[in-house]
Amino acid sequence: MKHLINELSDNHPIKLYLKENILIKDFLEKLKNIDIFENLESFSNIFNDLCEIEKHYVRKENQLFPFIEKYGWNTTTQYMWTFHDQIREELKEIRVKIETNDFDDISFSIEDLIANIEHMILLEETTLFPNAIKSLNNDEWDEISIGDKEVGYMMDVEYIHPKDDKKRRKIDLATDAISFDEGYLTPKQINLIFKYLPIDITYVDENDKVIFYNNGEERIFPRSPGIIGREVRFCHPPKSVDNVLRILEEFKLGTKDSAEFWINFKNSFIHIRFFAIRDKDRNYKGVMEITQDVTDIKSLKGEKRILDWES
Repeated sequence: MKHLINELSDNHPIKLYLKENILIKDFLEKLKNIDIFENLESFSNIFNDLCEIEKHYVRKENQLFPFIEKYGWNTTTQYMWTFHDQIREELKEIRVKIETNDFDDISFSIEDLIANIEHMILLEETTLFPNAIKSLNNDEWDEISIGDKEVGYMMDVEYIHPKDDKKRRKIDLATDAISFDEGYLTPKQINLIFKYLPIDITYVDENDKVIFYNNGEERIFPRSPGIIGREVRFCHPPKSVDNVLRILEEFKLGTKDSAEFWINFKNSFIHIRFFAIRDKDRNYKGVMEITQDVTDIKSLKGEKRILDWES
């Protein structure tokens, strides 16, 4: 592994993973040598730094794994992802114990966590990383590098991408596919997505004209094709027009970027949000209105982690 690493550029994804591993190992050694009962504050500080390992794992899961799976390593990625989740649970358990001053069996939990992270590092450095270096080509590493930057690192990284920062994966697109910043969709797929979204969306352009709304099966407020091209001020009841005009004014001035309301409507609790749409130069390009029935969401409590279709 060492002779391969020496050939990598400083901002190569694998070299950055290895630098993070050095950092992680240092955190683990410090945790081993701190008595949590005598120096809880120091332990907590180092433990909090170690929790940044989440960025390390998220990059692997969302960046590296999709590429190596193309080479038939699905079993490897699924095993590692399961192991990541186990480590996450252990980190969460220890954090809860620290926050609640519940130190029963915490020493065992810490030892188990350290052992599992060290095992993951061993798997990375002896199996995953060497094989990835041998398999992936430069274009694939360039694209991984772009996505890695978006996820973030455990440490400060002076990011220098070797090629065009807009480079994206080359995919054989359908003839009518539309390419987006991330991925691609055909018009039919776009229409289906909007149709099945559990929210109502209306888009008003920079000229205050309604140019789009999604037509789902259970809209909260009725819409019809006649609204398309209509000035938005005429699409709202007179009593709410002043609010609409003020929102548009503030959005255009750039003084506000969102506004929200919630109302009771036909025995449902409705959440209404307006978002200013701007281009990369922050020029105003319209407003998106999102309406959602949050009655059931508002009543949720605790957690649900089990699929209960059969119950």
